[in-house]
Amino acid sequence: MNYRSDKYGNQLSILGFGCMRFQKNMGKIDMEKAEKQIMAAFHGGVNYYDTAYVYPGSESAIGEIFEKNNIRDQIYIATKLPHYLIKNLDTLEHLFQEQLKRLRTDHIDYYLMHMLSDIATWNRLKDMGIEQWLADKKASGAIRQIGFSYHGNSDMFCQLVDAYDWEFCQIQYNYMDEHTQAGRRGLNHAHEKGLPVVIMEPLRGGRLVNNLPEEAKKIFADYKTSHTPAQWAFRWLWNQPEVTCVLSGMNTEEMIADNLQTASSVSVGELGPEEEAMLQNVVKAINSRMKVGCTGCGYCMPCPKGVDIPGTFSAYNRRYYDSKYSGFFDYMMCTALRKNSTAASNCIGCGKCESHCPQHIEIRQCLKAASRELEGPVYKTVRKVVELLKAF
Repeated sequence: MNYRSDKYGNQLSILGFGCMRFQKNMGKIDMEKAEKQIMAAFHGGVNYYDTAYVYPGSESAIGEIFEKNNIRDQIYIATKLPHYLIKNLDTLEHLFQEQLKRLRTDHIDYYLMHMLSDIATWNRLKDMGIEQWLADKKASGAIRQIGFSYHGNSDMFCQLVDAYDWEFCQIQYNYMDEHTQAGRRGLNHAHEKGLPVVIMEPLRGGRLVNNLPEEAKKIFADYKTSHTPAQWAFRWLWNQPEVTCVLSGMNTEEMIADNLQTASSVSVGELGPEEEAMLQNVVKAINSRMKVGCTGCGYCMPCPKGVDIPGTFSAYNRRYYDSKYSGFFDYMMCTALRKNSTAASNCIGCGKCESHCPQHIEIRQCLKAASRELEGPVYKTVRKVVELLKAF
């Protein structure tokens, strides 16, 4: 495992474990699998584990696993404050104590303002008194380092970096988002300010591996150096010295083993102009087929009318980069064959989803387009049959 330093010289594994996508059994985290996966990563050298208050069951799961295996003092925990749920310092303190209890620890190593969106939001928290609250927690040792996670454009990101004496930050960044989101400009600005940068969505929710168009797959397959799409995506990130740690939502042992191997064999500067040009051709191939730039993060959910927004967009995109049949099949499975329909046509245009979308997607318009193309006569017939069967 390779390591890079944080602001105070602590050595962080360049591969971090994103704890949002554990496998589930009957709606609950499969603790046996989660423990195997976390311990496989730990024994492979991973020491940075990222979770959040709003990831269902995640904080409690990793807290239990760390305690059971007696490794708390050998790893770093990063978790997040859902500031959007906080009305005052009393509720903030109650929530923080709940997080410590879930994680079975007396301190958080890396504490982030979750999805800090703009200066106005930070000013609201300042008016609430959060700066003094954070200072007190740092003085007591309950919080070791303070940062923020961000989805949005580079201008606002740079303003937020300058707005407080942060100790690290977390951004969405990958070869598709090099010049969107915080982008390379934001990455460089944070680095210039001395901030370690943790990367989320390195594979765009797996879409840079599982849902590549055939043209992109061929570009990778034909290139003189043989790496999988995932390996290329990680190597592109770790090629940049400004990147401190890359999170991966690893939920299979095969994925963990592959990522560990990559993280142990990369070096800064190993990719040159030729590899960069190849990856730009991959970007062009992907963009030529993609209809909606959804990463499947789920922040738009739940929809008041039950629309499966990420599922709809996944099927809609697949219709274009794979085939009409596969897109239709996916859409049928994720909307019509459920107990209650989650179809895009259920949307009433309230806009709640758009206010939470990190990618700033015009979700309502995209849902209308998806509905027009995916809910044709065959879909409507199948949906009616399913509804009739439910009535019996």
